[in-house]
Amino acid sequence: MIDVIIAGGGPTGMMLAGELRLHGVRVVVLEKETEPTGFVRALGLHVRSIEVLDQRGLLERFLPHGRRSPVGGSFAAIEKPSPVRLDTAHPYVLGLRQTVTDRLLAEHAVEVGAEIRRGRALAGLSQDEHGVTAELADGTRLRARYLVGCDGGRSTVRKLLGVGFPGEPSRVETLLGEMEVGVPPETVAAVVAEVRATQKRFGLAPFDEGVYRVVVPAAGVAEDRSVPPTLEDFRRQLRAVAGTDFGVHSPRRLSRFGDATRLADRYRVGRVLLAGDAAHIHPPVGGQGLNLGIQDAFNLGWKLAAEIAGWAPEGLLDSYETERRPVAADVLDNTRAQMELLSTEPGAQAVRRLVTELMDFEEVRRRLAEKITAIGIRYDFGEGHELLGRRMRDVTLKRGRLYELTHGGRGLLLDQTGRLSVAGWADRVDYAADVSEELDVPAVLLRPDGHVAWAGEDQAGLLDRLPRWFGAPRG
Repeated sequence: MIDVIIAGGGPTGMMLAGELRLHGVRVVVLEKETEPTGFVRALGLHVRSIEVLDQRGLLERFLPHGRRSPVGGSFAAIEKPSPVRLDTAHPYVLGLRQTVTDRLLAEHAVEVGAEIRRGRALAGLSQDEHGVTAELADGTRLRARYLVGCDGGRSTVRKLLGVGFPGEPSRVETLLGEMEVGVPPETVAAVVAEVRATQKRFGLAPFDEGVYRVVVPAAGVAEDRSVPPTLEDFRRQLRAVAGTDFGVHSPRRLSRFGDATRLADRYRVGRVLLAGDAAHIHPPVGGQGLNLGIQDAFNLGWKLAAEIAGWAPEGLLDSYETERRPVAADVLDNTRAQMELLSTEPGAQAVRRLVTELMDFEEVRRRLAEKITAIGIRYDFGEGHELLGRRMRDVTLKRGRLYELTHGGRGLLLDQTGRLSVAGWADRVDYAADVSEELDVPAVLLRPDGHVAWAGEDQAGLLDRLPRWFGAPRG
């Protein structure tokens, strides 16, 4: 029997596969497409995703492929100075095409032992108390202990489960394509600057040699959004919005996206779970979708592995939904707000002017940046130290860096006192007696995802927290 079937080989699925393999879980990824897509939707990684990669020792393979830019003070295309002193060792956005992110995550998953089967579409599933049976489109049946749907906004897994996906349908639609233009770059830049003074959902930017990435509002919402737009659709909308079609020709890829906003009623039904776009969809403003999915996988991976290994405390796997669904709801809210602020309607423009004034305040810019980059997230672990529930940023230790100690995907007790112990949990929690000038608490217990499960100096308090996240002691 397979331990976990992952339906969907995008960034969420591949990140989850890699996380599960760190714990020896047998993973099979089913991807309906025979080849990776060449279409670029997401264009970068935010701070928290960069930290996630650093925590697993993967960041160095991503950095050479991307361009680092400071975390901006941007919200709904309102440009302000960057907030200062963000709580991270990585205060930048990594400009990186999704095709590269997908490839690197897939390579890592394969390296650590995940099995990827392309051209395999899920057509049905059933489950019982012992496992899940997946039926593929070619009639093949696979049996697994768990199945995770990472198969996108039109998720087959979610539909087969009958999980509700309430929210709002698309009200506005945007065309997205890669094509060549027939006018000089200076002309493109001048027209784009003029149009974007009022229409923020518009842009032409150099993408590859001689190729531009074109974004332009559509005339309306297509009845069948699975049908790609035509080059003539782009020409018509470019003329309507910019007064010129820029002589666009030789399209490589044409697509459209809407501003539908939906959140799954549940993230888990028995032995089947949802992650990434299968659980939530929202407008792409702020570039949060891919990042949200990667972070879902990072939260779920160690919990599902603990359940399979048999040491998970009661409720650990359910805490995936408890923690991640509110995070998705917050992303849906901030993307809804940004879409309103991008509207050219008078009321929306009045609110935009007000928000523009408020963003002159450093604390407002910081709060918005923490939302977009996901470093402001605090899970509810109950009463305790101000760090409790927050992810721990990377800090410099006397003998290295904190994140260097988290590559194995286990829990970690960082003990600056040298007096504490994780005896009984040493097979699940690493121990490091080291000190940092950046950390003003005697000791911290980190979950495998880097969130602080306990902070203090009392062994009794530590022993109270360890079973909650790491199960019963052994030995």
